[in-house]
Amino acid sequence: MKVLKFGGTSVGSVEGLTSVKNIAESAQEAEIIVVSAFSGVTESLLRGASAASEGDIAFRSFYDEICRRHEEMMSSLFGESSRRERVSGQVHLLLDELKSLYEGVYALRVIPKKTGDQIASMGERLSSLIIAELIEGAVRHDSLNFIKTIEVSGRTLLNSSLTEKMVRNEFADANGISIVPGFIATDSVTGDITTLGRGGSDYTASIIAAALDAGSLEIWTDVDGFMTADPRIVKDSCIIDEISFAEAMELCHFGAKVIYAPALYPVLPKEIPMYIKNTFNPSVSGTVVRRTTRKSKTVTGLASIGNMCLLTLSAPSMVGIVGVDSRLFGALKSRNISVFLVTQSSSETGISVGITADAIEKARVAVDEEFASEISSGVMNPSIVEKDLSTVAVVGPELKMSKGVAAKLFTALSECGIGILACAQGSSEHNISMVIGKENLHKALNVIHKSFFHSEYRELNLFVCGIGTVGGRLLEQISGQREVLMKEKSLKLNVVGISNSTLKLLDSDGIDLSTYRERMTQEGVSVDTAGLRDGIIGMSLPNGIFV
Repeated sequence: MKVLKFGGTSVGSVEGLTSVKNIAESAQEAEIIVVSAFSGVTESLLRGASAASEGDIAFRSFYDEICRRHEEMMSSLFGESSRRERVSGQVHLLLDELKSLYEGVYALRVIPKKTGDQIASMGERLSSLIIAELIEGAVRHDSLNFIKTIEVSGRTLLNSSLTEKMVRNEFADANGISIVPGFIATDSVTGDITTLGRGGSDYTASIIAAALDAGSLEIWTDVDGFMTADPRIVKDSCIIDEISFAEAMELCHFGAKVIYAPALYPVLPKEIPMYIKNTFNPSVSGTVVRRTTRKSKTVTGLASIGNMCLLTLSAPSMVGIVGVDSRLFGALKSRNISVFLVTQSSSETGISVGITADAIEKARVAVDEEFASEISSGVMNPSIVEKDLSTVAVVGPELKMSKGVAAKLFTALSECGIGILACAQGSSEHNISMVIGKENLHKALNVIHKSFFHSEYRELNLFVCGIGTVGGRLLEQISGQREVLMKEKSLKLNVVGISNSTLKLLDSDGIDLSTYRERMTQEGVSVDTAGLRDGIIGMSLPNGIFV
């Protein structure tokens, strides 16, 4: 048996659902398919609830849009057939329940937790009904009957032992295709509907796979797998074919949105392989996540957090101040503020923590309140906040034991004029993290990626302004000598920008110098000084030279 999970984008369109149907029906073994809500539906559900709690009748527009979305999907998939009639009755029962919940929130002007979870659960409950009807021979199993949670210190946690027992009972006689709504559960004490957190459908699938000792877990999404870097920033990033659980956790922690990080934990002890695959490109093998891997690369991939801040607590010396660390983290914990990076000076004069930008002000107030007496007496300084920062994480197997990684990393950044504000490695063998200015993020990711994944050549990216007699001759020389320089000097010259007095042509992939004049005529856009400057800076390419 294997478990498959299809995310919101996979089930958010007729094209996606058709692919889901084909993938499911082509299986040669029993499978359990966990599905998310149609893309965007959960967000609409929550925005509708928020509007209702504020007394805004716009919640009815959100409700109408949710109804329309599911009606259109059923019409596209089933037309006016008996299947449409059969599933439509069940869908409308849930939509009627949703309407009552919204009206109740509107009347009370508040969203009780129980009601909020009921509203949030509707997306998966609705989508699973429609998908179970779409896939031939599929049987729907309701997660509310066997995924159980427990309330601990105000947090909703999985009741692991009870859930494992109930999952095994639920699927003891299951054959063929089973459809399961992800994300949703019920409290094991009260029976109230609860949820597993945003991204919880991955978690649902992992819980079921672990409980049933499945042969594999497949996470189907809208990307080809884990990538060596964010492809939106690094154009030549590539698929990581194999990655360890530890490395996957690090990449997820630092911003890779491929899977929901908690989904890794249930299958890890069982050593169940997890496959990341693309619903819209199923022929690609994707990424397999295992306990250990056989690959030999020093660096597996890069991840980043684009908008973060550093909060620094300092004193002339913290040697005589007991419990600074525990008080600092306790103050942050009391406000539910997460820390994703910690660095401390060896002289014990300061400790810095990385915090997301939306939580930094709350964090600053909490820390200053905790150390108010020490600050007022001058023993400690008020906390310092540095904003507009980004974190880049370099992830790989046993980085701590790999020689030369840090040197290569810092040299690459230094040569591009990028300063490092903080660095952390600590006990992790899989991660070196650096804090840099947010404006340098794109350039840093590109130069680090080239250093570790495309290091056969040293590259220079040229912007040539003026292509008359002198400029034109320069381009001829570059074109004529490019191959020789690559072969004899391991130097690769890329002309990525060309401009004359009226037109500019920018292409980060490089401009073919045998046809650049034709491209200038066909694709060039009008040029001005500010536009040329912003275009060059916006490309964020390393080792840039303006001629």
